[in-house]
Amino acid sequence: MQSFEFYIAKKIHFSSGDSRQATPPAVRIAMIGIALGLAVMILSVAIVIGFKKEVRNKVIGFGSHIQITNFDSNTSYESVPVAVSDSLLDYLRSYPGIRHVEKFATKSGILKTETDFQGIVIKGIDENFDWSFFRDNLKEGELFTVDPDKTTTDVIISHYLSNLLGLKVGDSFHSYFVQEDVRARKFTITGIYETGFVDYDKLFVIVDIKQVRRLNGWEKDQVSGLELLVDDYDMLDGIAENLFFDMAQIQDRDGNTFYVRSVKDLNPMIFNWLEVLDMNVIIILILMMAVAGFTMISGLLIIILERTNMIGILKALGQNNASIRKVFIYISVFLVGKGMLWGNIFGILLCIIQSCFRIVKLDPSIYYLDAVPIDLSLPTLILINIGTLLASILMILGPSHLVSKIEPAKSIRFE
Repeated sequence: MQSFEFYIAKKIHFSSGDSRQATPPAVRIAMIGIALGLAVMILSVAIVIGFKKEVRNKVIGFGSHIQITNFDSNTSYESVPVAVSDSLLDYLRSYPGIRHVEKFATKSGILKTETDFQGIVIKGIDENFDWSFFRDNLKEGELFTVDPDKTTTDVIISHYLSNLLGLKVGDSFHSYFVQEDVRARKFTITGIYETGFVDYDKLFVIVDIKQVRRLNGWEKDQVSGLELLVDDYDMLDGIAENLFFDMAQIQDRDGNTFYVRSVKDLNPMIFNWLEVLDMNVIIILILMMAVAGFTMISGLLIIILERTNMIGILKALGQNNASIRKVFIYISVFLVGKGMLWGNIFGILLCIIQSCFRIVKLDPSIYYLDAVPIDLSLPTLILINIGTLLASILMILGPSHLVSKIEPAKSIRFE
C-alpha cells in the first residue's frame, strides 16, 4: 500500500494537467545535469580502466608478469646467464598462483639491409613460449615454430621495423652482433606484428632461443632468465614478494643467485604513470557528482517555491514538516531516476560506439595506443550508479529543510 507522501509526490511529478511555467524547465535542467554528469562519469571510468588495462597488457605481453634473472645482471639486454634445471622449472610451475613458465634470452644487435640499418634486440624463445600476445597482434604472415632439436632462422618483426627498413614477409636480412668479434646471422621473416607500443615495437625481433645461445657461447641449460605468468593480476605483488624470498635461497649449478622482479619493478615509470590516472578519475567523479547535485538542488528549490501554496494547505490540514519533506524527496528521487536512466543510455551508447568503431584516435608514440580504449564492466557501472544516487539524495536533504520555514498563514495566500 502506497504511503501518503509517495502518492502526493507521484501525483505532482507525473501529472500532465499542471500549467505551471517554471517547473518544466527546472525539471529538465536538473535531469539534463544528472544525465550529463553520469554519462561523463561512465565514460571517464571506462576510458581510464580500458587505458590502464591495454597498456598493462602490452607491457606484460613483451615481458610477462614476473621475470627471474641472474642477480648480477644489469639493466641492459646483454645479460649474465643463469642455468635452469628441470627441477627448478617443475618447482616454479607448481608454485601457488603461477600458471605458465617459459625461458628467454636477449641480445642487442644491428639489423642491416642493403640500404639501411637499425639497432634491435633479439629475444630468443623456446618451444614453451606463450604466443597469445603476438598471435592477437599479428598483422601479416604467420608465427614460426620452435623445434627443441633443430635451430630455425625464422623470426617475426614489428610493423614499425618492416616499414622503416622496407621489409616484408618472406624477406631475409642480416643482423650483426658485436662481442669480442663481430658475428653475423641471417634471418627470414615469417610474420609481422603490430602492438602500437612503439617503444618496444621498434626494438624486439622474436627468434629461436638457440640462436642467442650460439651467439653467446652458452650451454643448453643457460638462459637470460625465466618469464612467469600469474593466474590473477591482482595477486601479482604478493606472489612476486613471496617468490623473491623463496628464490633468494636457491642457486644454479654455477652458484648464481636468482633475482625476482615483477613487471611493475621492471617498468616503474609506466606503472607510476598509470597510477596517477586514478587521481584524475577521482577528481572527475567528484566534479561531475557536484554538478549533478547542484543542478538537482536548484531544481528542488524551484519546485518547493512553486508549491508553497500546497505546502501551506498541507500544514493547515495537519501534515508535519517531516511528512511534507518526504514528498519533495520522493519527487527528487523521481527526477534523479529519470536523469540517471538517460545518463546510462547516453554513456553506455558512447562506450559501445567507441569500442566498436574506434572513432577517437590517439598517437601511439605518446599514448602507446592508436585509439581511446573502453573497458566497462557491470560491477563498475552499478557502483557508479549507486554512488551517483546516494550523492544526489544526500545533497537534496539540506534544501528540503526549506519546507519547515514556510508558514501556513502566509503560504496559502502565496501566488
